[in-house]
Amino acid sequence: MFFAPLCQMTVAEIAACTGAILHQVDLASVLVERLAALDNSVPGTLVFAEKKKQQSYLDDLVAAAILCPQELVDRVPTGIAVLISCNPRRDFSTIARVLYPYTIKPVSLFGENGLSSQADIHPSAKLEDDIKIEAGAVIGKNVEIGAGTVIAAAAVIAESRIGRECYIGPGASVQYALIGNRVNLHAGVRIGQDGFGYIPIMAHLEKVPQLGSVVIQDDVEIGANTTVDRGALRNTIIGEGSKIDNLVQIAHNVQIGRFCLIAAHCGIAGSCVIGDRSQLGGRVGIADHRVIGSEVQIAAASGVMNDIPDGEKWGGIPARPFRQWCREVTARRRGTRVSKSNR
Repeated sequence: MFFAPLCQMTVAEIAACTGAILHQVDLASVLVERLAALDNSVPGTLVFAEKKKQQSYLDDLVAAAILCPQELVDRVPTGIAVLISCNPRRDFSTIARVLYPYTIKPVSLFGENGLSSQADIHPSAKLEDDIKIEAGAVIGKNVEIGAGTVIAAAAVIAESRIGRECYIGPGASVQYALIGNRVNLHAGVRIGQDGFGYIPIMAHLEKVPQLGSVVIQDDVEIGANTTVDRGALRNTIIGEGSKIDNLVQIAHNVQIGRFCLIAAHCGIAGSCVIGDRSQLGGRVGIADHRVIGSEVQIAAASGVMNDIPDGEKWGGIPARPFRQWCREVTARRRGTRVSKSNR
């Protein structure tokens, strides 16, 4: 309804683009007009299946073509082009980027071409060429913004430097931050507000000044309504290529490595360090000053109270090594069944 493909592709072109093997050479010229889910396909669409448990959807499939592993080929109805793939999801995504390239990087919602007359831009701001700034955006003094960046409606930028080909979403705010190139900050993101630091003094709480900044390296993406606090004395850092979901809280002084994945509703307390290529499931909470190694995986809804070495998988509350957690859960379930049988 909202997203129309920019082009059409033949099955032969899809095979060439992905490296998938076309099972029926005589269907090479079949045209794919758009993409669809396996259970919601119509004529002219490309779909994908990757597991045997999905084979029931194939019995009544209506589509132009399907990406699937070798084991599902015989279940596909006659007349549908079969593209044999060792990774159908990846290849489907590759074709999606070809057909819908404008969905990868957000664009101006209102078609602004240049600087809106309804934006408030301080005279001292330094703006490179080909920047789009939408109505209601506020650009403060001494802000620097690189070429090709889009600042969406009602965004507020203060005391910051933003690189090239970035996107700052509607209603987002950025302050005291250094942002690299090709960074996407979605709607409502808050970057650089002061951290949660207080000291008990007699009968009240005294605020600790937050004197650091936020550093976001190249190719980072941060989802809607996520908050990243600036550091107290040193910087809060998010490493190159990391992807952070919606509604995540990243506290002051946190250092996140390169190419990490952090799912929605995670909370990372102050001064934590997370290594490269680590992954946090939804609703993970990490206590302050913890050190999480590189290539660590933490299961959803886990509560991390201890440091985690490189390459380990942890889960549970409190989090512990994954196999240990699974054994404990299994033993608890067995004990519950025995107790019920003795009543």
